[in-house]
Amino acid sequence: MSGDSTKKTIIVALGVCLVCSVLVSSAAVALNSIQEDNKRIDKLKNILEAGDLYTDKGSIEKTYKDKIEGIIIELKTGEVLPEEKHSEKLNVATFNIEEMADDAEYGVDIPADEDIAGIKSKPKYMPVYEVKNKDEVEKYIFPIYGKGLWSTLYGFIAIDKDLKTIRGITFYQHGETPGLGGEVDNPKWKASWNGKKAFGENNEVKINILKGKVDPSDSNSEFKVDGLSGATITTRGVDNFVKYWLGEHGYGPFIENLRQEGNQHE
Repeated sequence: MSGDSTKKTIIVALGVCLVCSVLVSSAAVALNSIQEDNKRIDKLKNILEAGDLYTDKGSIEKTYKDKIEGIIIELKTGEVLPEEKHSEKLNVATFNIEEMADDAEYGVDIPADEDIAGIKSKPKYMPVYEVKNKDEVEKYIFPIYGKGLWSTLYGFIAIDKDLKTIRGITFYQHGETPGLGGEVDNPKWKASWNGKKAFGENNEVKINILKGKVDPSDSNSEFKVDGLSGATITTRGVDNFVKYWLGEHGYGPFIENLRQEGNQHE
């Protein structure tokens, strides 16, 4: 083979590689945009499922817009952040828990003795989703997350306007073992949360996920949820981070503020 032929072969090969690279890069960019939008829609779907608002017959975005009002709260004080103080990061529509938890300005480290959720850090602010019927709030939907066996689980838990009763729980991101810890996605298990009481008479967090089954004859069964069969560590993890987020270091101050407002209106 002559030198010119070799040179031409290399040029053609490089040209093909260049064209393929451009095509692959373009496809990756296009697919990434689609994937991100799918993630956003799936997150909205999970919010609606937690609030018992999801139906596959309607538009997820329209139902969310019609039924949900998002707010930003400061976890430490439980105060609602005024809309004029919202920013690109402090925005319900684009709020990213993972990024905010690691943000130098908006994240905070969690002391080891408080970190029962196993997350090490958390955002100073969090979104809360209010389910509204006209001007009345019927439920509050709270983002929750924490460590399971293999992954950090991200989801939502809905609390009734009575500020005691759980109305739903969903998970939109996790890497737990299918058939074991992955049963957090099981509709039957998620449905078993509806109607359970999260708080006791003195407003202490009382919900508890068992290692086994709830005994219906137990006088405290309303505060207990069946564990995930064969998934002890995932069960313990969910139990821990639900308690964390409903407690004093999570949404506790916000929920207490709501209780105080309710007492003033009585």
